[in-house]
Amino acid sequence: MGTLIVLAILVLAVMGINSPGWWLLAAALTYLYVRYFRVGQGASGSSSGGGASSGSSTTRMDSDYHAYRRRRDRLAKWERRYRRERPWNVKK
Repeated sequence: MGTLIVLAILVLAVMGINSPGWWLLAAALTYLYVRYFRVGQGASGSSSGGGASSGSSTTRMDSDYHAYRRRRDRLAKWERRYRRERPWNVKK
């Protein structure tokens, strides 16, 4: 499927030599391909037990988890500071 999309992008780029509308369509298709198909490919590769793609999706999940932990820790720090500075506003 990815090969067909890349081929369609190349055909649109060649057709766009005389018409800028085809270039815009090729750019839009490239954006959609990179945005949705390539991201989804990593997730399907890890569920099917693929070798190389499962490592990249694991790295992505790890970075998502670490970002979540950083946000959670930052929020907890601010909540503790708020409770310490304004003890009369804390809900019980």
